[in-house]
Amino acid sequence: MVKLLSVGMLIVLFSAPIMAQEYEEHDSMLMDHGDGHLMDMAGGMVMGQNADTLPGGCDSISESKEITVHAGHKYAEKFPGRMYAFDTQEFNFKPCTKLTVHFVNEDNVRHQWMMHGLPKYLYPKGMFHLEATGPSKISGTLILPPGDKTYLVHCDIAQHMEKGMKAQLKVGKGDGDLPSIPGVTAYVVADDYKATLLELAAKAEAEALMAPPVVVPAAPVPAKTVQPDDSVISGVTVIGLALGLLAAPFLARKFKGLSPAEVVAYVFDLLRAFIELMVKLLHRLINLVGSNKNKILPEK
Repeated sequence: MVKLLSVGMLIVLFSAPIMAQEYEEHDSMLMDHGDGHLMDMAGGMVMGQNADTLPGGCDSISESKEITVHAGHKYAEKFPGRMYAFDTQEFNFKPCTKLTVHFVNEDNVRHQWMMHGLPKYLYPKGMFHLEATGPSKISGTLILPPGDKTYLVHCDIAQHMEKGMKAQLKVGKGDGDLPSIPGVTAYVVADDYKATLLELAAKAEAEALMAPPVVVPAAPVPAKTVQPDDSVISGVTVIGLALGLLAAPFLARKFKGLSPAEVVAYVFDLLRAFIELMVKLLHRLINLVGSNKNKILPEK
């Protein structure tokens, strides 16, 4: 009995610190990799951290705000068909607000709170990014730009956004609502929970039967063409290949180091010179025939 009590007390003593710490804190373990990129070996990451530099158009910080965002499967239960969600789907802040986000992951998988569309001159890749693996907490700070704009906030893990982990953050009045924000805006592709699988299959089959048949026009019969003499083609081909082989070394040396535009210009110059030569030869031939026509043509 005494041994059992001793073992029980040891279990309570060793498990008490673990039970007291519900989430792993990443903030004390993060290593600074520069450019606002912080990361640790336990799956925590901050990208785009900026607590000091004002975005262009902000003369000063309008206000400082802190929010805590929870992420997990249980927050999607109120949205039929969704698997993951944030506990808040819409945020609103003044322009030039210094915002600190405490991101709490309550699932045993990796989640992110990623904000897109920020100015790239200040935020690399145009985003602010918090990431936590497993039940843990991580924090990051950014300064919101001026102006009225709506920013996308989501989890970029594959299919997490499509399964519900998506929100919008409005700076000022925003510039409209984003589609498919759970509980805020209508889904682009609405889920249908009324029809059964059999009913959907029967409906698809009926639509297929009612669709007009697709008529494929017959391919036209090609007209009979006269094939050129193979001997002529083979002779021209051989001559062309021979000329190409003879000219290849010269052209390779001539075109070395030239741009495509310079090569084209040079080819046109060669063609022009060839045409001029042929015209001169033809002109000489005509003059020669004209001056000797009495010798060529028989006298009457």
